[in-house]
Amino acid sequence: MQYHRAPATTTFPELFELFVQAILPQDMADAAYLRLQALGRYASAKSGEDVLADGDEDQIVFVAVGATKLVAHASGDREQVLGFYFAGDLVSVPARGAHSYTLCALQDCELIAFPAAEFFELARSEAGLLNEVLVRVLDSLSRSREKSITLGRKTAQERVASFLVTMAARIGTPLEGGCLLHLPMSRRDMADSLGLTIETISRQLTALREAGLIETSGRSVVHLCDSATLEARAGHLCATA
Repeated sequence: MQYHRAPATTTFPELFELFVQAILPQDMADAAYLRLQALGRYASAKSGEDVLADGDEDQIVFVAVGATKLVAHASGDREQVLGFYFAGDLVSVPARGAHSYTLCALQDCELIAFPAAEFFELARSEAGLLNEVLVRVLDSLSRSREKSITLGRKTAQERVASFLVTMAARIGTPLEGGCLLHLPMSRRDMADSLGLTIETISRQLTALREAGLIETSGRSVVHLCDSATLEARAGHLCATA
């Protein structure tokens, strides 16, 4: 695995403490704690740069600072954005196989990467850590199922609305009746993730804005004015009593 190193703004012990606070159980054995600390490798990148690329082993990555996207590469220079990951997230970065994978910085980012095999071997002996990882894996699986439905069955407007609803749940700031989003990804990133063109993304954002469901400021700030109606536009089922 190739690790990129931009000029560090945070020391490794400081980053590892963020990992401890977000992931590790308080009663974790000292030996396991020290083993994880020894396994961790620091990586960082400026916005737009690759952080990890073309690995020969699976990696578990903790995003300590910033935001990233995981990109799959197929033949013919084809790419697919598989997901977006933010500070506090764990990311599974697969080894190169039928496709290759790159973790790219959407913002200046710093992270800690662990060899997946050793990470899971240690987790099996620490129930608290294993439970935390399981919860996060199930959350990731839920997002993958939602994206599968989105790509397979939803209209362009439903895809964009679904994306905004998902981002609101993950990185939004709640406001009365809605939510404020500061999106670190570009329109191209959104298009590559949703299987649409940049022009279609722009048209659907305009349609949602004209419907009074969102307000935008610049390229990154989106105010979700009516979250309930936006969820309906996303094709979500109404909650049952």
